[in-house]
Amino acid sequence: MQILAYGLPRLGEKRQYKTLLERFWSGKVSETEFLKGMEALEKERLSTYAAFVDIYPAGELSYYDPMLDLAVAVGLIPQRFQPYEGLSSYFQMARGAQALEMTKWFNTNYHYLVPEWEEPLKLTPQPDIYLQKYEHAKAEGFHNAMPSLIGPYTFLRLSKKNGHSLSAEEIERYGEALLPIYQKVIQALQKAGAQGILIHEPAFVLDEPLVPLIGYLYHSLSQYPLYLLTYYEAVDFYPRLVELPVKGIALDFVAGGANREAIAHYGFPEDKVLIAGVIDGRNVWRADLVAKAKEVEALQRYAKQIWLAPSAPLSFLPLTKAVEKKIPAPVWERLSFAKEKLAELRLLRAYLSGEEEVRAEVEATAALWQGEPLGLHAPTRQRVSSLTEKDFIREVPYAERVRLQSQHLNLPLFPTTTIGSFPQTEDLRALRKAYREGTLPESEYKAKIREKIAEVIRYQEELGLDVLVHGEFERSDMVEFFAERLEGFAITEHGWVLSYGSRVYRAPIIYGDVWRPKPMTVEEIAYAQSLTQKPVKGMLTGPVTILNWSYAPPHKSKEEVAYEIALAIQDEVRDLEAAGIKVIQIDEPAFREGAPLKQRDWPEYFRWAVRAFRLASRALPQTQIHSHMCYSEFESILSYIWEMDFDVISIEASRSKGTLVEEFKRFPQWDRQIGLGVYDIHSPAIPTEESIQAVIEAARRALPDRLLWVNPDCGLKTRRWEEVTPALKNMIQAAQAARESVQAKS
Repeated sequence: MQILAYGLPRLGEKRQYKTLLERFWSGKVSETEFLKGMEALEKERLSTYAAFVDIYPAGELSYYDPMLDLAVAVGLIPQRFQPYEGLSSYFQMARGAQALEMTKWFNTNYHYLVPEWEEPLKLTPQPDIYLQKYEHAKAEGFHNAMPSLIGPYTFLRLSKKNGHSLSAEEIERYGEALLPIYQKVIQALQKAGAQGILIHEPAFVLDEPLVPLIGYLYHSLSQYPLYLLTYYEAVDFYPRLVELPVKGIALDFVAGGANREAIAHYGFPEDKVLIAGVIDGRNVWRADLVAKAKEVEALQRYAKQIWLAPSAPLSFLPLTKAVEKKIPAPVWERLSFAKEKLAELRLLRAYLSGEEEVRAEVEATAALWQGEPLGLHAPTRQRVSSLTEKDFIREVPYAERVRLQSQHLNLPLFPTTTIGSFPQTEDLRALRKAYREGTLPESEYKAKIREKIAEVIRYQEELGLDVLVHGEFERSDMVEFFAERLEGFAITEHGWVLSYGSRVYRAPIIYGDVWRPKPMTVEEIAYAQSLTQKPVKGMLTGPVTILNWSYAPPHKSKEEVAYEIALAIQDEVRDLEAAGIKVIQIDEPAFREGAPLKQRDWPEYFRWAVRAFRLASRALPQTQIHSHMCYSEFESILSYIWEMDFDVISIEASRSKGTLVEEFKRFPQWDRQIGLGVYDIHSPAIPTEESIQAVIEAARRALPDRLLWVNPDCGLKTRRWEEVTPALKNMIQAAQAARESVQAKS
């Protein structure tokens, strides 16, 4: 029984990945130094794998994104990036002025770059992006490493053409074109000595799989030693899946309960390896290894060859808990991050092999989950159990609310605002660090934060923005900030997780009942409002996003936790209203990404997700409630979004060139205001006034002017002031031009 693991976090022990990228982008290291640094990080990763498991990937350390890697390898490079000139073109595709669209990877918080198909097709194999990394692994002595690629079906299923997902007919037609190029990439790796190749096909678990195409693709690749990795859910075409001519198939036995039922009903082929994903690759809790051993023993009745594996890539876990010194001991001992997952797999195999010396250690893992849950809070449980239907409804309908809000706010057509944060400069991060470490007194820290708030209020007034924000200078991250102020959360010191590019965050860990001991944001936002006659938005993170961007507690329903968080946010809303705040934004960028991958499971998820937002946003009718969502596929969930009953929603409209707004037009009862994300903050490129005007005009063709706001597509914390100022000036001028065009027509 061998062990396969994959998806080890890219960041490295000391976040070398982030440092290398940012130093290369800023010109502080050369391309040669950058590549050598990446090779050193890859060696560190391979050494970690080799210390615990038998088989592991080579080349999975992408320089930015694995989907981009495959697009380059098969030559799917849009004309605007031609001729392709190595890393400079690679990063232009990732973060340049005309970068590829970005959206969420399945139901995770990772953002991938969406491959673009355009006619005429000109695909050319360029396998070096994989080949060089595999040859480096071999040269360093890691002979059990296998090349690792996104599968052709997943690549096609997640691609777009002209801003829209490929139709079934297009997927099949482009699959014909992709196949010979993909074969040449694999041939190059096999020629280099690869004895097996790991092919990631998470799209196999999506609804309505194109099974005939999948069969065609993999029968055409049957001469190669492929190991298929499926994860995040169960596969709906199991009988056809196990017939594919591959050497092994990975199944998720944590998220995909139906996989267990399918293997019990249909069995598993003797000539293939079952790669059993039994250790949870998505959450941070230690496994009950006694229970896991029983699961594997049950699978052994149906599969002759079994490898142990995580249920999914370990990419979205912190690297190790060993460096965490401030997490409460009862929580810490129950945690298992990426490295600890590797150790769990090794321990599980030893136990299954009958090694007596590990028996006590394994049995201790079962004992961890016995007894009273951590972090009980009786008042919170009572408050949740006492909720009634009226607690989930805003009493005044939108048509009346919008009239009251218009009177209170008196905003122009195409009102301008930002999403919340302004640049987080090095001096600001140093300020927060000194405060956290106790070297800066609280009084001095708060005084300096007030100075920053006053500066940004003056700055926004001078620019001419209509609805202002306080800048969020006291906040490290939109979820972590609230988790630090709520009970029931543990916060890591080094638990960094990659979101996209070099952008990282520390996902909090929910271990107990969640409740708010005191106001969290009122002091700073009320101070900002005292400095201006213009409305200042209260900035809150929504309950669904806090839940989905944290690690959920074991043995407790997500619905219950969502309501606990929603009640805490509701308390904050009421305190902000009492302080005179008229506009409150409750961000829910993770509302869509938390949805189950199977649409048949959507009604139950969205039932409680919608109710949680409504519970959090129960405000006075004259209080304008905003929400913000970014980089998600909204088209199929507009009815659920509408049910949230906000007043304004801001969305991404820059990389998608405003095409997303067309979807709102097709929703007949849509009557809410929309903040157009006309400025792509994920790129350092400064948008022109003309490019912003083009997005506004595209939206105006789809929706009435009275519904449109103008804003960046996300917070500005990752950008520099010298990028932000001209971009916002262009944005404000574009909004003014739209107003003038309306006046001219009237």
